Amino acid sequence: MPEFTCVTCDAPFTLSDEVLDRYPGWTPRFCKEHGRKGKGAGQRKPLEENLRLAEVLERYSGGPQDGIFTDGSCSPNPGPGGWGAVWVRGGEVLARAHGREADTTNNRMELRALIEGMKMLSADDEVTLHSDSQLCVKTINEWAAGWERRGWTRKTGAIKNLDLVQELYASAGEHPKVRLEWLKAHSGNLWNEYADSLATAWMRDSL
Repeated sequence: MPEFTCVTCDAPFTLSDEVLDRYPGWTPRFCKEHGRKGKGAGQRKPLEENLRLAEVLERYSGGPQDGIFTDGSCSPNPGPGGWGAVWVRGGEVLARAHGREADTTNNRMELRALIEGMKMLSADDEVTLHSDSQLCVKTINEWAAGWERRGWTRKTGAIKNLDLVQELYASAGEHPKVRLEWLKAHSGNLWNEYADSLATAWMRDSL
């Protein structure tokens, strides 16, 4: 089936020839989630709160208490940005990491955060790796295997951030017991907010 790229989330999607034949000359611009009439239409990731870690711990308590939680930030996008990852077990921090880049994009920072989260693990660790980027999760869980079979190409053109996609996909292959799952951003989940704080640390003078 023909493949297109969503202008909202940059994710590839397909439509059948039967559907396209109904609208000659039409070029689809939105995936199902972000279609103009869909519930996701026009949605963007909520604005960063830019809280310090202590403020996050005071304000939030909900969500999963085990796993690795990752996040990326960029302001403006593209522009300077940062990434963060924290590994917790039973609500206790086992490891955390964060970093920044002077010229990047939000999607690159989301991918970098996942890569750095993977680096915290041994090959035998059985952990859920959480990301609030549906694009990154779907890239690894649904699309990357097909892109690899086709020589890292797709019908609609070049794969964006291919270097990081390949690095993350290879790391996922080296950690077969790690589950990559999407977690909704800014919905009261403590460790997602903690990762967000790490990812925005570059904007502040302290963690």
